[in-house]
Amino acid sequence: MLKVYLSGEIHTDWRDQITAAAGDLDVSFSAPVTDHAASDDCGVAIMGAEPDKFWHDNKGAKLNAIRTRHAIETADIVVVRFGDKYKQWNAAFDAGYAAALGKSLIVMHGDDHQHALKEVDAAALAVVQEPAQVVDILHYVLSGQLPLSR
Repeated sequence: MLKVYLSGEIHTDWRDQITAAAGDLDVSFSAPVTDHAASDDCGVAIMGAEPDKFWHDNKGAKLNAIRTRHAIETADIVVVRFGDKYKQWNAAFDAGYAAALGKSLIVMHGDDHQHALKEVDAAALAVVQEPAQVVDILHYVLSGQLPLSR
């Protein structure tokens, strides 16, 4: 079974598109916590309140790092999506961490991010724009067959 970690942008359904379209493949998916409030507040919810927002965020970031590091380290492929909105520093960090570990990295973003992400793209083994392309890559990796639809 191929283990795939789906990192990055949390404001669209790209993960659902990939997992639904890859339902017939021998793939297991993992992802970060995509409930923004739960992700932000996990540290204080588990380890206690913090009056200073810096320490509140620090607890959450460290707790999420346990989950993220484990998921990236155990993944065969890491997919990182950069969306159209927001500065996604965590996605860039995940891509760099995956690249440093020698993980097979697929980066997904639109043309408007091409220049800003040129170094991230250079570390990736594939750069795509659509979730369907990720599924086609997974199909090809597992079967050696080209997609019928293209």
